[in-house]
Amino acid sequence: MSDPRDNVQQEFLAEAQELVEALSRDLLLLDEAHQRDERIDPALINEIFRSVHTLKGIAGMFGYKHVGAVAHALEDLLDDLRLGRAVLGPELLDVLFDSVERFQQLLVLEDPQSPAEDASVQSFITAIRSIGMAPEAEVGDPLDKYSIDPAVLSVLTEYEEHRLRACIREGLRLYRLRAAFDLTAIDDSIESLRDDVQDDAEIITYLPSMEGGNEDTIELVVLLASGIPELELKQQFEARYGIIEAIEERTHLPTLPPQRTSIPAAATSMRAQPEDEPSQASARSVADSVRVDIRKLDHLMNVVGELALLRSAVNRIVDRLQDDSVHRQPMMDLDRIGRSFERQLSELRTGILDVRMVPLGQVFNKLARIVRQAAREHDKQVRLVVTGADTEVDKLIVEELTDPLMHLIRNAIDHGIEPAHDRELADKRPEGTLALNAYHKGSNVVIEVEDDGGGMDAHGLRDTAVARGLLAADAGHELSRQEMLNLVFLPGLTTSSQITDMSGRGVGMDVVKTNILGMGGMIAIASEQDIGTKITITLPITLAIIRALIVTVASRTFALPITAVREAIPYVPSEVRTIQGREVLTLRGETLAICDLARLFGFRESSQREGRFVVVGSMGNRELGFVVDGLIGQEDVIIKSLGKSLSSVRGFSGATDLGDQKVALVLDAPALFTEYFEGPELLRALESRP
Repeated sequence: MSDPRDNVQQEFLAEAQELVEALSRDLLLLDEAHQRDERIDPALINEIFRSVHTLKGIAGMFGYKHVGAVAHALEDLLDDLRLGRAVLGPELLDVLFDSVERFQQLLVLEDPQSPAEDASVQSFITAIRSIGMAPEAEVGDPLDKYSIDPAVLSVLTEYEEHRLRACIREGLRLYRLRAAFDLTAIDDSIESLRDDVQDDAEIITYLPSMEGGNEDTIELVVLLASGIPELELKQQFEARYGIIEAIEERTHLPTLPPQRTSIPAAATSMRAQPEDEPSQASARSVADSVRVDIRKLDHLMNVVGELALLRSAVNRIVDRLQDDSVHRQPMMDLDRIGRSFERQLSELRTGILDVRMVPLGQVFNKLARIVRQAAREHDKQVRLVVTGADTEVDKLIVEELTDPLMHLIRNAIDHGIEPAHDRELADKRPEGTLALNAYHKGSNVVIEVEDDGGGMDAHGLRDTAVARGLLAADAGHELSRQEMLNLVFLPGLTTSSQITDMSGRGVGMDVVKTNILGMGGMIAIASEQDIGTKITITLPITLAIIRALIVTVASRTFALPITAVREAIPYVPSEVRTIQGREVLTLRGETLAICDLARLFGFRESSQREGRFVVVGSMGNRELGFVVDGLIGQEDVIIKSLGKSLSSVRGFSGATDLGDQKVALVLDAPALFTEYFEGPELLRALESRP
């Protein structure tokens, strides 16, 4: 039985991770607005403040002392920023982004049971507290332009009073909106108002009006600041919410009724500033979701797999007894029940897979921070363009994707995108573009990493491989341009003349390829000099359970993922011909390379000459025909690991139980494609090394 303390800690880590990811997303928006020299939305700074404030609170509850200490220092800095005491600039933004990385590290490394002192944490806190304050504001209080009732100022929070002054300094006009709200839905109504006006006006505060409403409603005066004309503001919001009046200078702001000295509780809860006190309106949770440990979903998926095996066993019994006239009616009933069971099982499987799906935006948000950091370190201007962030894949794939994509991003910035001066000389915009694109293609997900940099020098890669002893000179002359580009995946190959924190050590691309293949995917490179490079990754949407085509090769049974199968055709030996040492045949006017799996796996030549099939596989833009002896049918299979001792065997992604004590190896289609199309060249390169 699991330790309740472990479960509680996992709950904390899950919530903390969500807060850190939300913080990261908001910081990217803040940095983007700052880079464009746009007006910073105070609500965005408040949202960042709230994330850090909440993280500080839960870290203290669960004993994460270092996380709480960093969050506390950051909260003070953000409070200064909210109140205009700190200025938003590169130094402050760098500290905020560094804090995200620091939180990620501490959540992994800190042990709340035995928290040891960490000098680096204290050093980072010192760096946070050393951020300079904003210069003194100009002489004179902007509030002097208006005659403000002291009772009004007395109910404004420090933040509201600061925002009032800041808006006046920015030249925004002040307005009061008189609106009546239903007491039974006041929170929702005020939330709706805030969402509607946020693009056109800033809500400073909510004040009770002199009238005060009736038994069912309450009338509030909403103090607004806006830069758009009064007539436009009235046209947009008066019909929906109430009367809007411009507040002229040297006129009185709304006064408070004598019998009321505070703002209604409901309106107070909707203020822009964070509140330390939780709302007491309801004890019900506002969330409609729950966190689930991925291991529990794995267990459920295994149960579904076992049920699928039972269903297959029932099918085989029904098939054997279908000609039994004595038991025909029971067999028909059993078959009908079996089909119904199969439909329910399919819905259950689909439901579990849906729960496992998460958007790729979780990875892309992390990569956006890396782009910003790497561009600053290399003094390059890089614009990140993201499309398809809502594309969903299995949670386990998302986790495994982070490191490979991080390598590709860093390589693109380090090797691909040129410095601004060089780009201008090449008639390019000073700012380089790095694009992340994701989309579904059949049962796969495709991720593209593209830059408009200098591109890859194919001949330079070949010459470097020869110079480093990774490729014999005579073998290098036989390579096509695409094969030269594929040399970048050789271990130890780098064209960088300098070793940096990001590249130049000869590791990275080979690791990327290994990781992608380990996830059942493929990676391809397209590059043109002076134009740019595009790296395309093709992955299965999920690895939990797959539909597979069961085939036989030399009396052995194998499973080929159906996502890699386009069709199956009869194998006609007389139609096979050889081109450049490879067997091919013509399929609908196109040349199709074929691979005899019996020969590839080193089995003895199949004695079966007739009745063989070519299973046409498709991965990315490539097609390959696998020659097999027989087709058994399709089944849903759960892939089991081969274990550490067999993990290095190429061509197989695992094994699966087919029932009746039959076990089949699951073919790794991406690895077979890579071995067939790229493996021979790379193997020849390695074997021909001096």
